[in-house]
Amino acid sequence: MLWLTAIVCLAAGVAIGFVLAGRVNTNPARITELEKNLQDLERTHSRYKDEVSEHFSVTAELVQQMTDSYRDVYQHLASGAQDLCTGEVANKLLPASREGAFGASALSSDAADIQPPKDYAPRQNASQSGALSEGFGLEKPRESDKDYL
Repeated sequence: MLWLTAIVCLAAGVAIGFVLAGRVNTNPARITELEKNLQDLERTHSRYKDEVSEHFSVTAELVQQMTDSYRDVYQHLASGAQDLCTGEVANKLLPASREGAFGASALSSDAADIQPPKDYAPRQNASQSGALSEGFGLEKPRESDKDYL
């Protein structure tokens, strides 16, 4: 009886081993198919990245053309205003030179006037406590309020 049980268990183990080996051992055709799918996806992704790069390159060129056209229209209006209008009206416009509204000189003069924001509030007078003081903005308690504390 012991031998019979051992043989049945051995046969069951071999059968289970074949079933599991069949499931674990994948089909080479399936592996090839998955590799092909992966290569297709990589090609698609690469093509998508190229299309995105092309899109933004064209967008940058179009924005540059739009800026140039805007500058040309402005130059035309400013020079026409200087020629055709009174000095007061012409002076309201920025200079009609090439560097008027868009050039480096206009940006550099504006940049000189700009100051970075402060991370504190400046004092109004020397006796005032600073904005980082613990008591800044707090009122001193009145004598009548001390009774409730």
